[in-house]
Amino acid sequence: MVRINATITTDIHHRLRRQIRTFVNARVKWVRDPYLDTAVEKEKNLKSLLSLKNLIISHPSKAPPLRTISPLKPQLNLPTTALKFIQNYPFVFKTFRPPIPLSTLHVKLTPNAESLHNDETLFLNLSHYRKDLAQRLAKLLMLTRANRLPFFVINRFKFDLGLPHDYLLSFLSEFPEYFQICQMGFKGADGREVFGLELVKWRKDLAVSVVEKGVKREDFGGEKRVHIRYSMNLPRGFDLQKKVKIWAEEWQNLPYISPYEDAFHLAPNSDQAEKWTVGVIHELLSLLISKKTERENIYCLGDHLGFGIRFRKALVHHPGIFYLSNKIRTHTIVLREAFNKNILVEKHPLMRMRYKYISLMNKVLRRGIPINAGALRHRKRLASVKAANSKRMKQVKRIYRGKQGKETCIHKKLATAAEAVFTFNDLSFCRVLLSKLPSLCAPSDVKGDSRLFKNVHVLMVVAIFLAKRMRVGRSISSKV
Repeated sequence: MVRINATITTDIHHRLRRQIRTFVNARVKWVRDPYLDTAVEKEKNLKSLLSLKNLIISHPSKAPPLRTISPLKPQLNLPTTALKFIQNYPFVFKTFRPPIPLSTLHVKLTPNAESLHNDETLFLNLSHYRKDLAQRLAKLLMLTRANRLPFFVINRFKFDLGLPHDYLLSFLSEFPEYFQICQMGFKGADGREVFGLELVKWRKDLAVSVVEKGVKREDFGGEKRVHIRYSMNLPRGFDLQKKVKIWAEEWQNLPYISPYEDAFHLAPNSDQAEKWTVGVIHELLSLLISKKTERENIYCLGDHLGFGIRFRKALVHHPGIFYLSNKIRTHTIVLREAFNKNILVEKHPLMRMRYKYISLMNKVLRRGIPINAGALRHRKRLASVKAANSKRMKQVKRIYRGKQGKETCIHKKLATAAEAVFTFNDLSFCRVLLSKLPSLCAPSDVKGDSRLFKNVHVLMVVAIFLAKRMRVGRSISSKV
């Protein structure tokens, strides 16, 4: 079987072998990215919903009884009972009782969900999509040294690759020139032989990574290689230490080794080996239609490929390339450059289908009228904020009330300013507050009341904080 040779020249080979790790002993902090968290969170329960949908469709009557679904909760990865999960999505599933005495509840798809499933089926059967899927699966196998993977590893990426749920029967048989089933040569925990998928032959035309496409090759020690600098998209509030920035700049200038080359001859702890490791993870995420996957999936693949802890280090050392989200009860690795805020830059057609399922999932019935669940949650959140602000305003008015129960001019100004602070939903209120705060601190108004002056100072600090949070211009903040 043909394999790309990673040997360069003897001089370059020894130089890379001698290279030692220069990563500085500095802590690279984790900073939350709300946009990427939103991109992950909006797909909550999507995988479980599609698994349940496929189970319902595969039933002969397309309406299985609920009692046959409930025992499959672990296999479907349902977060709650089957009945409650079905009731949470009334625009996807519908329960009913057949007109038979003593019949139990049955489940079927709603007309909208069934129509969407039919459109999805038509798309999955298109020849160009199946060819694209075969090539992406082949490239996944080409990332391994043996050009094969056990099925338990492939199944971890089945959903993210866009493989059909029954791909062993309905997909692999169409591409005998690409794949063949093989024995992996070891046994599983149950003592049975482990089977996997093997690439029939090496495909040189596919051995080009996403970042290499369209990049001109340069001469490096007599070998033509591409010079790749990874896109670094750090979130707001993230600030690398100076010595980390220097190391990252030197690391970016290292030669790029394709993930389809075998570079295990490099010293495991060298920066050059880490750049190759980052390239493997980057290419893996680029092959997935959602450009993200669970962290345990990457760790499982890394352990099988022989990277071990190197995958873990690469994910920690490069937060500008990969983002770790802890939403939806798991840890998800996201490829930053694939997203513009919380939106995929290049949407795969299958992802467009999945977003339509998410749209149905977000619809709920309220008084018999369908509304968006996100809008309902937003209304509840605004109501809770309004109630909390009302409670705070009562406390503020009690603090600034005069001894005889009468409010002076300064007390009225402070109450108005405090109300603007605690109801900061409108930007104009905050602008008015920032323009009036200097006059509130005038000695003629305070009249020697030090307690009142301290309260005004606290109010100013709160206003500055809220102004920065609302991204008010520096010119406004400087007035304070």
